[in-house]
Amino acid sequence: MGPSAIRYAQLGERVAGLGYTVHDHGNVSTGMVEALDEGDPSARYWGAIRRTCEDLADHVASAVADGEFPLVLGGDHSIAIGTLGGLARAHEGPGGVVWLDAHTDINAPNSSPSGNVHGMPLAVALGLTGDPRFEDLPWPTPMLTDHRTVLVGVRSVDQGERSQLRKVGVHVFTMADVDRRGLRQVMEEALRLASGGPFLHVSLDMDVLDPDQAPGVGTAVSGGITYREAHLAMEMLADSGLISSLEVVEVNPILDQRNATGSLAVELVCSALGSTIL
Repeated sequence: MGPSAIRYAQLGERVAGLGYTVHDHGNVSTGMVEALDEGDPSARYWGAIRRTCEDLADHVASAVADGEFPLVLGGDHSIAIGTLGGLARAHEGPGGVVWLDAHTDINAPNSSPSGNVHGMPLAVALGLTGDPRFEDLPWPTPMLTDHRTVLVGVRSVDQGERSQLRKVGVHVFTMADVDRRGLRQVMEEALRLASGGPFLHVSLDMDVLDPDQAPGVGTAVSGGITYREAHLAMEMLADSGLISSLEVVEVNPILDQRNATGSLAVELVCSALGSTIL
């Protein structure tokens, strides 16, 4: 439902209005969760998620091969596994990412309190799960280089994630860093750290914003970035000329208010693609 909500907020028309040619490749195939086998509770629905991610990776790799800028819409943040898999396949190796999120998404099945795969995509992309189910994938692994992986806006971290982050070279800017240093300085450093690889992806989880601004997300956490800070971050990404792909995720219309989160997602995508006030 998330992609439909974003399309309904006129994403295609707004992006085309910026001078882009838009090719909507449609939705990747997914099953209805009510009819799926949950499987192992430590990685719930992984079988179905993997099939969806493989389909998505094919679309992303094809878009890159055609010289297009992949823009991926969601939905559950587990789709980042497919997005990054397609990018790693197309670019024949791991790249960098600016990951804007309230959470670090670096749990493994043996550390996750919930077993939700949307809390694991960075661990999968970095090859840190230690679980063979996440290692036998149809694209190069790892998909990201740890020292080119930068998280921004973090304010909710599980204990297992804290332990994992102390062992790797991932860079984390929490909301305390944003408060002390300002978002502009944080984003400047994030771009510097994430660049230099074969690709620079941006993964925007709408829960990085404060729930007052983006209520329609699955795991809202108070104290996020503001509306204007979010636009500044996207405008800086556009000005850098460095980003090669973008995804916007965790739009849940059931939890939203008059599609406010879907509409804000469209605004932020447009800012990342070069929209300005004047």
